[in-house]
Amino acid sequence: MAADRTTRADFEAYSGIARLLHWLVAVIVLGLVTSGLIMVYRGKDLNIWDDLTNNLYTTHKTAGLVLLALVIVRLGYRLINGAPSDEPTLTAAHRGVSHAVHWSIYALLLVIPLLGWTGISMFPALGTFGGFTIPALTSPDKETAGVVLWWHGLAAYVLISLILLHILAALYHHVIRGDNVLRRMLPGLSRRQD
Repeated sequence: MAADRTTRADFEAYSGIARLLHWLVAVIVLGLVTSGLIMVYRGKDLNIWDDLTNNLYTTHKTAGLVLLALVIVRLGYRLINGAPSDEPTLTAAHRGVSHAVHWSIYALLLVIPLLGWTGISMFPALGTFGGFTIPALTSPDKETAGVVLWWHGLAAYVLISLILLHILAALYHHVIRGDNVLRRMLPGLSRRQD
C-alpha cells in the first residue's frame, strides 16, 4: 500500500499552455452546444426567425470557426510537445478507454465544425458578425445542406456524450480512486485524503 500512496502523490501535470487551450475549448464548446440547441429550437422547431434567432446562428457560426482554429492549434501543440505520461495507477483498460475517448473527442472537434462549415456553404448562409463572409467550401445545394447539417447535429450529440463520459471519468478518478487524473488538468486541486 505504501508504494501505491507514493505513486498517487507523484504526477505530471499538463503544461500551462495545454491547460489554457483545454479550458478555452471547453468554454467555447459549452457556448456552441447552448447556442446550437436554442437556435435550432427557435428556428426549426418554433419557426421563429427574428433578430435573436439570427444572432444565435451568427454567433454559432463565428464561434465554430474560432473553435476549429483553436483545436488545430491545440492538436499542433500536443503533437509537437506531447502530453504527460499516463497516470501510473491506471489499469491497461483505463488507459485504452482514456486514449480512445480523448482522440475521438479531438476528431469530433475537427469534424463537427467542418461539417457545419460545409453545411452553411451549401445552404448558403456564410455571413458572420461585422459583415464578414466566410469563404464557401462547396457550391450551394440546399437539399444536401440539410443532410450535412443533420450529420453535424448528430456528431455534436456524440461529442456531448463523450464529453460527459470524460467528465464523469475525471470525477470517478478524483473522488472514488483518489488518483491524480483530474489534478493533471487542475494542478491546484487538493489531493483527496485517503
